[in-house]
Amino acid sequence: MAAVLQPSSSLPTARLRLAPRGAVSLRVAGAWWPRSHYLIAELPSLISALPEEWGKIATVTVNTQMWAEAPGRILVGHHVVRLRRESVWQRRHTVGLFEPDHDRRDLLVVPPELAAADAEYLMAAVAAYGL
Repeated sequence: MAAVLQPSSSLPTARLRLAPRGAVSLRVAGAWWPRSHYLIAELPSLISALPEEWGKIATVTVNTQMWAEAPGRILVGHHVVRLRRESVWQRRHTVGLFEPDHDRRDLLVVPPELAAADAEYLMAAVAAYGL
């Protein structure tokens, strides 16, 4: 069963910092600081905040240790996003975003409980230098 979530103006803006276009990053394309560990509540604002050139996100891969339970797919905007939860995910603090043709971008996930000053510093560093 898919959960139906429509991005709306009532959703908080995603706390997201992306590396500049054309920047070379070996592992991540930026950093995302969600407000909670509830993926189903956080994904719509993240996906809505992504640049148009990233295309339509079809699949999101996350580590099971970082996120609360979520259904296998959700409706974001007008398309279904498949959620893959893996317990043996190589990078625990990343989220993998896949387009339908399997192009992939990873974002570092800053833990929601991190202090604001530390989170902002980490996000700025990741966006500027990658990992």
